[in-house]
Amino acid sequence: MSLVRVCHLLILGLWLASGTVPEARADTPWSDRANSGTVGIISGGVEGTYVRIASDLAAVLDDGDKLRVLTVLGKGSIQNIGDILHLRGIDIGIVQSDVLAYAKRERVYPNLDNRLRYITKLYNEELHVLARPDIARIEDLAGQKVNFDGQGSGTHMTASLIFDRLGITVEPTTDDQALALEKLRAGEIAALVYVAGKPTRLFTDIKAADGLHFLPVQPTPELLETYLPSRLSSTDYPILIDPGQEVETVAVGAVMAVYNWERGHERNRKVSQFIDTFFSRFGEFLKPPRHAKWKEVNLAAEVPGWTRFAPAEAWLRQNPIPQEEPTDAIALRESFRTFIAQQGVTTVEETDALFEEFLRWQAQAGQ
Repeated sequence: MSLVRVCHLLILGLWLASGTVPEARADTPWSDRANSGTVGIISGGVEGTYVRIASDLAAVLDDGDKLRVLTVLGKGSIQNIGDILHLRGIDIGIVQSDVLAYAKRERVYPNLDNRLRYITKLYNEELHVLARPDIARIEDLAGQKVNFDGQGSGTHMTASLIFDRLGITVEPTTDDQALALEKLRAGEIAALVYVAGKPTRLFTDIKAADGLHFLPVQPTPELLETYLPSRLSSTDYPILIDPGQEVETVAVGAVMAVYNWERGHERNRKVSQFIDTFFSRFGEFLKPPRHAKWKEVNLAAEVPGWTRFAPAEAWLRQNPIPQEEPTDAIALRESFRTFIAQQGVTTVEETDALFEEFLRWQAQAGQ
């Protein structure tokens, strides 16, 4: 080892011992430019839809020093709110829409009405209940071990609310989803619950030989007070659902949340710049290879119980977005199912019969 190398190591050792290891200067022109255009987004777990949506944001919106989107893996909606409120470098978070009411009810964080805002509603996330072969109905899970994901996660929160409203008492476990799936395959738990936008990567490696299947969750009036009716189809999960078949479930909205920075604050300026670029270039998210869930997003959609961030509200006032009627047959059927379920009609047979009657009426009205 050369004398120069020995000297370098001795100096480094002294720096480490003293705790005064020199850092790169943060006040250089390059640093100022890089930080002034950087926005941090807290997303979700590596297998979920949030991280893929955040990745799309970075891929489409990154523009050198003008705007850079840094994506961070999150640990669920409740933790994401805490990160938005307190963590340096986190400007925006993706959370479930029911987390605000839950956090206020449980008094997890104070003064949320004044501190938290939303930029836009993103899309709906479906409730997946994957079960062992011997479990035929969701009621069969009573008294059984069911994985709710980690404490504080959005899935854990929604699962506890839904099972409570259905009146089904289970033994919740709190493993991460990958471990829970292995335990489900081994028969150690009866089912796992996962809230994520369909199709989610977690279920892509499941084989027919595993014998696992989704349990239907009927959108009862109690569930429809908070959630929307939805379906899982064979197109979404060709291994788990027979061709042409569907499984009833419910969905919860995903929201792009932000701290309510006051006007004139540097963080307000950065998020406003993000909003202007994101909204202006939104059409690019509707093209391949972006996630299919972007096609569900209506930037102007309201989120009950939430207040929109002022710069986002101002942008939408200045750039009105027309409300398009669904023309696709599947979208029309889903919209009708949502409407009819809110009227108290919840069975598949009643809904489908009324939809066919509705189509006949629509055809006659158009003549």
